[in-house]
Amino acid sequence: QVQLVESGGGLVQAGGSLRLSCAASGLDVSRYNMGWFRQAPGKEREFVARMTGSSDVTTYADSLKGRFTISRDNAKNTVYLQMNSLKSEDTAVYYCQCQVLKYYYWGQGTQVTVSS
Repeated sequence: QVQLVESGGGLVQAGGSLRLSCAASGLDVSRYNMGWFRQAPGKEREFVARMTGSSDVTTYADSLKGRFTISRDNAKNTVYLQMNSLKSEDTAVYYCQCQVLKYYYWGQGTQVTVSS
């Protein structure tokens, strides 16, 4: 059974940093595309970042390039999202996603609140 568990969210002041974690079980994160999405209140879920399983190629939402970094620790079977220079508009629930062929698995999300 695949499970993705996010952690690391919280309340931070604008300009601060947070690192989110996504601990996976039931699959090997090094083999699959792993991603982060977010959903702000009243808005649709949007893409944040992705890392391919085969070649570690990373992709980011254009508006987030340079501030957010996705990474992976294969030994811990965990994916991270380092978020720097946070802004109030980064406030959202952040979700981890794994793509296994045509299936997508999601975590329960972790709340990030940036105060201005």
